[in-house]
Amino acid sequence: MCLNDALANALSTIQNNEMVGNKTCLIYPASKLIGQVLRIMQKEGYIGEFELIQDGRGNKFKVQLLGRINKCNVIKPRFPVKYRDLEKVVAQYLPAYNVGIVIISTDQGVMTHKEALEKRIGGVLLAYVY
Repeated sequence: MCLNDALANALSTIQNNEMVGNKTCLIYPASKLIGQVLRIMQKEGYIGEFELIQDGRGNKFKVQLLGRINKCNVIKPRFPVKYRDLEKVVAQYLPAYNVGIVIISTDQGVMTHKEALEKRIGGVLLAYVY
């Protein structure tokens, strides 16, 4: 398995298991960034519970799938976006207004584009889910 981008691998694993109709999937290797992205997806209702399984190597996440994801993918290249350009850029990745989320890494942590707009901060685009 080629592993250049762990977040891209994690999201494509989720996407593939959702399309097949599986109830759970294993994501490995685990990382803090993947954990934060999964926490946001869980908070927004796209996935169910997830747990970290420590196996002494790269560790894994076991994720419960709810069948609510139509598409999830990383945004490459991960380019920075200023607050005032955020809505315009988000519109490029989501299919309609108020449908889905764009996940952004800011200096105040990883959050959705909605939270970034509320806090009036920009950041680096990581992924989108709808």
